Amino acid sequence: MTNYKPTIAIVYASATGHTESLTQMVADALVRQGAQPDVFRVKEFNLAELCCYDIVLVGTYTWMNGEIPKQLHGLYEAMEHQDKTPITGVFGTGDRCFATYCGAVDLFRDMLHATTVLAATLKVEQMPSADDCLRCDAFAESVLTKYSHHKGLLPATNS
Repeated sequence: MTNYKPTIAIVYASATGHTESLTQMVADALVRQGAQPDVFRVKEFNLAELCCYDIVLVGTYTWMNGEIPKQLHGLYEAMEHQDKTPITGVFGTGDRCFATYCGAVDLFRDMLHATTVLAATLKVEQMPSADDCLRCDAFAESVLTKYSHHKGLLPATNS
């Protein structure tokens, strides 16, 4: 058993404040489970520091017809081509009135599944509510459990 706590970066972009609120809820969920995430707006995050984190979580909204917001393109490309294989997760907010609900979450999910150890995804309709707190707890627990299994700190499961 070790007392090592994983280094966690949460990098997000928010246009309306919905994804920023969800980011805070995910960060709070991680803290409740004993983790200490570093939270960055994407413009404040140095892409060269991706390799410094054991876990990288991406928060995104969806632009236009299911696209990744322009400010997250650099992060997407950096994660797609990084040498290290971190545990990852992606979460985002969206509006079901558009043809592609949370399409940016799906695009990140597909890339992260292929290039990293993807632990979890989370989609929330528009502004997160108190009801989403339990979903954020489950998301955080999934990420931390995946990290523990990946590092051999917990026995492997069949799930």
